[in-house]
Amino acid sequence: MRRRQQPPLPKRHGLDPARLRLPEQGHWTTIRDHLVERLPRVSPARIDELLHAGGIVDLEGPIAPDAPYVPGGAVWFHRDLPEETVVPFDIPVVYRDDDILVVDKPHFLATIPRGQHILQTALVRLRRELDLPDLIPAHRLDRVTAGLVLFVVNPARRGAYQTMFHKRTVRKEYEAIARFDPGLVLPRVVRSRIIKEKQVLAAQEVPGEPNAETEIELLEHRDGLGRYRLRPHTGRTHQLRLHMNSIGIPILGDDFYPVLTDKPVDDFTRPLQLLAASLEFIDPVTREPRRFETTRTLQAWTDPHGWAGDATAVRPPLGSTSERHRDTRQPFS
Repeated sequence: MRRRQQPPLPKRHGLDPARLRLPEQGHWTTIRDHLVERLPRVSPARIDELLHAGGIVDLEGPIAPDAPYVPGGAVWFHRDLPEETVVPFDIPVVYRDDDILVVDKPHFLATIPRGQHILQTALVRLRRELDLPDLIPAHRLDRVTAGLVLFVVNPARRGAYQTMFHKRTVRKEYEAIARFDPGLVLPRVVRSRIIKEKQVLAAQEVPGEPNAETEIELLEHRDGLGRYRLRPHTGRTHQLRLHMNSIGIPILGDDFYPVLTDKPVDDFTRPLQLLAASLEFIDPVTREPRRFETTRTLQAWTDPHGWAGDATAVRPPLGSTSERHRDTRQPFS
């Protein structure tokens, strides 16, 4: 296996520098000429600022503003960060050892940097707060979904734990709150074909061979609401949300299904009532069985009136298991 090339720039804010490979063939006279063409969302003036400040480097060090183009070479730089809304919720640690870290991610916090969410992501915050610069997620949760996420601490174990999720040998259970329909026959297995097109926010179910499967079970109901257990057998984008919607009981707080709603990024009310409740697997390193359970509950079930207007209830209560285990411009693209 080829070892990853060590970037010549250190991490900043817990983030690796961006690496840009220079094509073998091209008409550019200088590296600057290529960067101006390759990065149309970054102004030429900003590229000049970075070059003069030594902020764009190759393996030999900072690149001069007039440095000649090097076919097949590579340069590194740190992206400018967008302005972000602070997500005001903690990330409780459920378990930690030398190889893995399991956390209980809150609603509204993305797992990894993407788009307008960079510093306010679970990965970057955990790298900085726990001083774990090599931390990497083994899988992801949607920004609006709360619950368990497994990260890999030891870079040498990264492939082993990520492969579990790619091969779907991890047993995952979710909880969701939705309308109770007494006429709905449960438990049931929902199968459909789901596609997600680039640049389109919502996924959709289409005719064809099923590629998504979810087991849905009603755990209990009261006051017109049901608490459901969801077991995904596949991992398509928005699969659980689509399947709940397809049987007529969309998850409370879903801003995509059945109707796409433009919710401001700083609106922390009415969180999606979907929770990654447990992870269970045979550890690929120790070969021992592992099971982790969330310390969270879904607010629409425990406090349905507060759910609509008090986002602070997505935090676990003080003194919970999670607290006891806790270790205390446009981007370049």
